[in-house]
Amino acid sequence: MPAGVARLLRPRVGDVADRVIAEIQRRVPEYARPEDGVYIKVLRLAVNQALHGFLERIENPRAAWDPEVFRTIGRGEAAEGRGLEPFQTAMRLGARVAWRRLTEQSEQLGLDPRTLYDLGEAIFVYLDQLADAAAAGFAEARAHAAGEMVRRRRRLLDLLLTRPAASPEAVADLARAAGWRPPRMVAGVALEERDGGSPLPVLPPDVLTGLDRNVPCLVVPDPGGPGRVQALENALRGWRAAIGPAVPLAAVANSLGWAREALDLGTRGILPRRRLLRCADHMATLVVFKDEDLVAALAEVRLAPLAHLRQNQQDRLAETLLAWLRHGRGVAEVAAALHVHPQTVRYRLRQIEQLYGEALADPDVRFELEIVLRARQARRKPPDA
Repeated sequence: MPAGVARLLRPRVGDVADRVIAEIQRRVPEYARPEDGVYIKVLRLAVNQALHGFLERIENPRAAWDPEVFRTIGRGEAAEGRGLEPFQTAMRLGARVAWRRLTEQSEQLGLDPRTLYDLGEAIFVYLDQLADAAAAGFAEARAHAAGEMVRRRRRLLDLLLTRPAASPEAVADLARAAGWRPPRMVAGVALEERDGGSPLPVLPPDVLTGLDRNVPCLVVPDPGGPGRVQALENALRGWRAAIGPAVPLAAVANSLGWAREALDLGTRGILPRRRLLRCADHMATLVVFKDEDLVAALAEVRLAPLAHLRQNQQDRLAETLLAWLRHGRGVAEVAAALHVHPQTVRYRLRQIEQLYGEALADPDVRFELEIVLRARQARRKPPDA
C-alpha cells in the first residue's frame, strides 16, 4: 500500500462499522439480536477489531499479528452450537459493505484505480486470515468439548461400576452432564483383544466405553432392542467379548461381572469361543461354575460310587446317568441322545442302580447329581459342542 492510505481511511472506520453491523443484523438471522445489549456490544467490538486490524495490517504488513479475537469468536460460535457458516457470511457482508463504501468515496479520498485494486486484493487476503483464525478457535473448542464429554462419560462409567451402587441422584446428575440418557435396562460387556493391533470398534453413541481400562468393557443400553446385539457383534471384529444379562441400571456392575466370568470360561474352553458370547444362553453353566470349589466338594460326595471304576467306565456311566436325568429317565430318549442301542442303556442303568441304590429315588440327590455331572461334562466336552 502507498504510505498514508491507512491514515487516510482511519477517520471513516466508525461510519463503515455502523453500516457493517446494520447489514449483518439485517441479513444474518443468527446475529439479529437487537434486544440483547451485551451481544450488540460484542458484535460492535468484533467489527471494529476487524476494521482497525485491517488498517494496521496494510500499514505495517510485516509486523507481528495475533488474531486472538477471531479465534475467540470461533470458540464462541462452537459454544453457541453453530457452525462457522453464519460467521463467514457476516465477514463476506462486512467486506462487501466496506468495499462499496471505499469505492463510493475513492475520488473524495484521492485513491487511484491501482490503489483500489490493491485494497480489494488485501481485503480478500485479510478475510482468509480471519477465517483461518476463527476456524482454529472453533476446532479447538470442539476438541475441548469432545474431550470434556469423553472425561464425563468415563467418570459416569466409573460411577456405574462402583460397588455398592451409587445413588440414583448422583448417576442422574452425571449422566445429564455427560449427555447420556439413562435407560431402563443395560448390559455389561467384557472385552478381550483377540488380534494384536485390532482397530478400535465403532460403536453407537449411547454405548459407554471403557476400552482403556485394565479390563476393557462397555455398558450397552437397551440390549434387547431390535438388532442391538447383532450390531454390537459386527462392531467388535478383532475382539472377543461376552455380554452379560440385561439388568436395571443400578445392577450393571453385576452384569459386567457375569460377562467377565463367561469370557474366562470361554478362554478355558468350558463355554464356546465365539466373537460375542451371550451370558443369557449359558446361565446354568455360569451358576454351576460360580463356586467351583463348592461344586468339586459336592462332586466328591455324589460321584464317590463311581470312583473305584476305570476312567473309561466312569465316563460311560457318568454320560449315561446325566442323559437319564436330563431326558426324563426314559430309556429310548437316553439311547437316542447317546446314539447307542437301548439295550446298552439298560445294561448301564442297571450298573448305576447297583452303585447308587435307593439314593436315586431322592429328588435332592438327583438334582445335585445333575449339577456335578453338568460341570464334569462342561470341562471335558469340546468347547463348541
